[in-house]
Amino acid sequence: MLSVLYPRMYVPAIYEINPEELKKMGIRALLLDLDNTIVPRDQDRFSREITQWLQGMLEKGFKLCVVSNNSNARVRRLVGPLRIPCVVRAVKPFRHAFQRGMDLLGVKPQETAVVGDQIFTDILGGNMLGLYTILVVPMPGRDFWATRLINRPLEKLVIKRISDRVSHKDKQYRVW
Repeated sequence: MLSVLYPRMYVPAIYEINPEELKKMGIRALLLDLDNTIVPRDQDRFSREITQWLQGMLEKGFKLCVVSNNSNARVRRLVGPLRIPCVVRAVKPFRHAFQRGMDLLGVKPQETAVVGDQIFTDILGGNMLGLYTILVVPMPGRDFWATRLINRPLEKLVIKRISDRVSHKDKQYRVW
């Protein structure tokens, strides 16, 4: 039952995701969470490193879509210049937003990975659709109040179980 909360991969930062390994698994699209996954929640622009990572993934042939519970204005201000499609006010973990992201990219579930920093939104939602899920350690910065007070304490319990399964010899921190 708890397996629906477990990511397929757990990495310390988005930069640790190996695009060649994803390609070998048939993954060609990434549905990316925004806040604390690719930009700190309290920042209004991507770091140079994240911009380069996003552009590099596009150059390697990956399709990208930001799926965020955040507002239209914030998401479009950040991703608009990169011409990355987005789904806003996603109400994750509900399936509709993830399905909409896949529809925008023209991909199937078996070709899609969800990348996010929250178990109860990103990972749960992706797993409910059978997508490949990648949990990243949240970027430094402040969390939304509900995330800080409710989600993060509950996530610690799940992460403890995940950590017990992780092989720290593997640079990708693969869970399964």
